[in-house]
Amino acid sequence: MAETKEKVIIFPFMAQGHIIPFLALALHIERQKGFNVIFLNTPLNIKKLRSSLPPDSTIRLLEIPFTSSDHGLPPNTENTDVLSYTNVFRLLHSSISLRPSVEKILKDLIRENPSRKPLCFIADIFFGWTAAVAKEMGIFHAFFSGCSGFGLACYYSLWLNLPHRKVDSDEFSLPDFEEASIFHVSQLPLNIFEADGNDPWSKFQLGNLLSWVDSNGVLFNTIGEFDQLGLLYFKRKLSKPVWPIGPVLLPSESRAKQNEFTSKLCRDWLNSKALNSVLFVSFGSMNTISASQMMQLAMALEKSGKDFIWVVRPPIGFDINSEFRAQEWLPKGFEERVSSRGLLVQTWAPQVEILSHKAVSVFLTHCGWNSVLEALSNGVPMLGWPMAAEQFFNAVLLEKEIGVCVEVARGKKCEVRCEDLAEKIELVMNLDSEKGNEMRRKSFEVKEMIENAMRNEINGLKGSSSQALDEFFSAAMAAKNSNA
Repeated sequence: MAETKEKVIIFPFMAQGHIIPFLALALHIERQKGFNVIFLNTPLNIKKLRSSLPPDSTIRLLEIPFTSSDHGLPPNTENTDVLSYTNVFRLLHSSISLRPSVEKILKDLIRENPSRKPLCFIADIFFGWTAAVAKEMGIFHAFFSGCSGFGLACYYSLWLNLPHRKVDSDEFSLPDFEEASIFHVSQLPLNIFEADGNDPWSKFQLGNLLSWVDSNGVLFNTIGEFDQLGLLYFKRKLSKPVWPIGPVLLPSESRAKQNEFTSKLCRDWLNSKALNSVLFVSFGSMNTISASQMMQLAMALEKSGKDFIWVVRPPIGFDINSEFRAQEWLPKGFEERVSSRGLLVQTWAPQVEILSHKAVSVFLTHCGWNSVLEALSNGVPMLGWPMAAEQFFNAVLLEKEIGVCVEVARGKKCEVRCEDLAEKIELVMNLDSEKGNEMRRKSFEVKEMIENAMRNEINGLKGSSSQALDEFFSAAMAAKNSNA
């Protein structure tokens, strides 16, 4: 029997920070639209994804052949989570080699049912080449950004213009995004800071970003109510529609198999704490800080007198997944002195569960957009310590535009002092602090904005993000019908 449901193809870059929002999007489309979703990736990532799909999901996982050792990578490495900084670029560059396999998959899908061509192809922002592939086959194409509109706009503009190279100052503006802000070189990710236009990163990104012109538009995991500046940049720059459809977050049952012992430990510990009394500290799955920064942060947490959960990983220069040596990397006697009010968790913690707990007051974060959305969806204000990619610009959006964050440090090499960190923790967490109370109020307003944006139809009205998803699929359907 011929397939009657529309097919949607999903294709993220091989990194957890990309795969997670794409999986969330795939599940969201399946549940909201009832479409058949086809999820493409390399074999090891597909194998890992199988356990994340709910038992009732019909999402089809398709493997793209890939041998990492053919690209100068260690054997059986298909995800940035297990790679050094140098090898991350090798993996990114090697992804261009996936094009013939992707073309074959698309042709096979069309041959499966020629009268029911795939409705659309949703690809990662690092896969610019997919736009031309989809265009050649007459398939509607969109990029999906797991970043904020503002963060990605700054990142996009920086790669195209390298403005810090054209001024005799540490400060600069973006020539095609001047309304954004004045930036400082300390806010640049290392690969952009070192870029000169002829280096491998520049060449890759120029080719990648300029190829976006072949796409039909961009989906963003954000909401228009607080991210208009960045969305307007892409409308102007690409002359294409943008659809803010977020926040699309992974449901709890689809998260990677969790350590139930750690989950229970965190839950029981939080249950013993007062309302709005706990600082949660986590820098995401790929980040850590230097040994000296770690020492200063530990001293700041002790000096602050606040309750805290800290997800600890070995400092820069050590295997991030190895055992954490507290005696070596934390002040002598630190664990004993803070045992009644501090919980140190190694490697992994149930972040969504922690952020949704009423005891949590503030989140000290690297400002990765997945983590930011999880905090905002629970009304939790932030202390920002951006470290890489567009995180520096997410911090600007959160602090200057939305008012729910205070930046406490910047990057993996900056000098931090425990007194400054402790002062900012106090500023935001103290219930008598005007600044802290204002941030809590704004965070609650954003939480309500998000709930309204994601609202399905009530009395004939949909939230802005639900409506944007409808508009995207209407555009895809119109394009398909016109090509029929």
